[in-house]
Amino acid sequence: MPTIETDEHKALRAAVAALGKRHGRTYNREDLWSEAAKLGYLGVNLPEEYGGGGGGISELSIVLEELGAAGCPLLMMVVSPAICGTVIARFGTDAQKQEWLPALADGTRTMAFGITEPDAGSNSHRITTTARKDGTDWLLTGRKVFISGVDIADATLIVGRTEDSRTGRLKPCLFIVPRDAAGFTRRQIDMELDAVEKQFELTLDDVRLPADALVGDEDAGLLQLFAGLNPERIMTAAFAIGMGRYALAKAIEYARDRTVWNAPIGAHQAIAHPLAQAHIDLELARLMMQKAAHLYDVGDDVGAGEAANMAKYAAGEACVKAVDQAVHTLGGNGLTREFGLASLITASRVARIAPVSREMILNYVSHQTLGLPKSY
Repeated sequence: MPTIETDEHKALRAAVAALGKRHGRTYNREDLWSEAAKLGYLGVNLPEEYGGGGGGISELSIVLEELGAAGCPLLMMVVSPAICGTVIARFGTDAQKQEWLPALADGTRTMAFGITEPDAGSNSHRITTTARKDGTDWLLTGRKVFISGVDIADATLIVGRTEDSRTGRLKPCLFIVPRDAAGFTRRQIDMELDAVEKQFELTLDDVRLPADALVGDEDAGLLQLFAGLNPERIMTAAFAIGMGRYALAKAIEYARDRTVWNAPIGAHQAIAHPLAQAHIDLELARLMMQKAAHLYDVGDDVGAGEAANMAKYAAGEACVKAVDQAVHTLGGNGLTREFGLASLITASRVARIAPVSREMILNYVSHQTLGLPKSY
């Protein structure tokens, strides 16, 4: 894989950084989403024949990282174009592609993603939301929790389970559920996390869907699911790296300007070294993210799975450490609204928790990569 970004990627990074700088930390989500869409950034990973940029997750992760570094990340980019757009582009019918991809690319429609459940978390093997046939229709029943942006999404890509006709076992399948479908209700979760995008609990009570609501082959199972989950991990890494860079930049500026005993505090190694280490950790996490995106874009799903998990883990850890050190560098000022870092203390932990915990990533690496026996 390339270890140095192409000129096209550098140009994309610079252009998105300029867009982020114009909007800044006090950005309006709708305005930024609209402008990013007009400039082609939201659909940069989607096929050109459906109005996208013809790129991949490599390009989309650059967009999210740079917006995050400017203090204005768009969380729904992780969900709408990265997960849902990718799954539909790879496995959707021609009709599904025609209906959704152009609208996802130009930002006029968005799609949420529902996998997490109250008892199963994100463990696809323990999901209890089930889909059963009723004539040619499907009936979906179950619950989802911590689903982002359902209130602003036109539909939600729901992960359910259907019975395999050959084995009788339940396998994951993906369904497009319109926001106004009968029996599909949502309840906003009261979060202390200060974020533009809200979190919801969903209830599906015999939601009736036509046959063409199923995305892809009902027998494909985990293949289609992880086609969306690997980009989700890569984009979460981009989200975390961007946030870490934003916090670090604030701390560096403060350390250069803040003078104590006739010297900038950044001249002292007790301040400078932790910031340097935070920068190193973020850069290393970015390299793994770029590797994961490259592997995914060239079609190596197995290699991308390992790298995407590692990238998400590394980026989450680097982000938390960068934010913590930034706040510590500013001291009391790090907790004021003026400098805008205190809210990141909570936000940065999201990258450690979602969409999969660091402990589950360590489980994945220990038994998938190292060949160690499972403990569960």
